[in-house]
Amino acid sequence: MHFCLQPTGENYANPKTCVFHVLFKAAALAFYILSAIFIDSFVIIFVVTVFLAALDFWVVKNVSGRILVGLRWWNEIDEQGESIWKFECLDQESLARMNKKDSWLFWWTLYLTAVAWIFLGIFSLIRFQADYLLVVGVCLTLSIANIVGFTKCRKDAKKQIQQFATQTIASRFTSSLQSAFSVV
Repeated sequence: MHFCLQPTGENYANPKTCVFHVLFKAAALAFYILSAIFIDSFVIIFVVTVFLAALDFWVVKNVSGRILVGLRWWNEIDEQGESIWKFECLDQESLARMNKKDSWLFWWTLYLTAVAWIFLGIFSLIRFQADYLLVVGVCLTLSIANIVGFTKCRKDAKKQIQQFATQTIASRFTSSLQSAFSVV
C-alpha cells in the first residue's frame, strides 16, 4: 500500500525563494522575542533585530516580490524634491502563470508579519518599555513600507492590464470595422 505524504494539488514553484521570504521575517521576530531571555544588552537586541528586519525588507522588495508575485517597486526623489513611486510588473501572460501558492505565501506573510509587530508593540506599551517600542516601530515601518509598495504596485499592474485589454479590444474593433467598410 502506497501513502502519499504530499498533498495533491499545486506545489510551490519557487521553494527556495519561499523559504528565504519567510526566514528573515521569522528570524527578526524570533530574535526579538527570544533575545529578552538570553541577552541583557538592549543595543545588541536593537541592532540585530533591525538588521534582520532590514534584510527581510531588502529580500522582499528586490527578490521575493519579483519571483513570487512578479512585482517590484521603488521610490525616487525628483529635482523638485517630490517623491515618485515607480512600479514594475511582468507582462499579462507571465502574471497569469504565477504560482498561486507562491503568491498566497507572499501576501499572507507580508500582512501577518506586520500584525505580529503590532502585537509586540502593544505588548511593549503595556509593559512601559519605550526602548523596545522603538525597535518594534522600526521593524513595523519596514514591514508597512513593503505592504504599501507592493499594494500600490499590484493596483498599478491591474490598471496596466485593464488598459492593455481595452486598447486590444478597441484596436480589434477598429480593424474589424475598417475591413467591413472596405468590403462595401
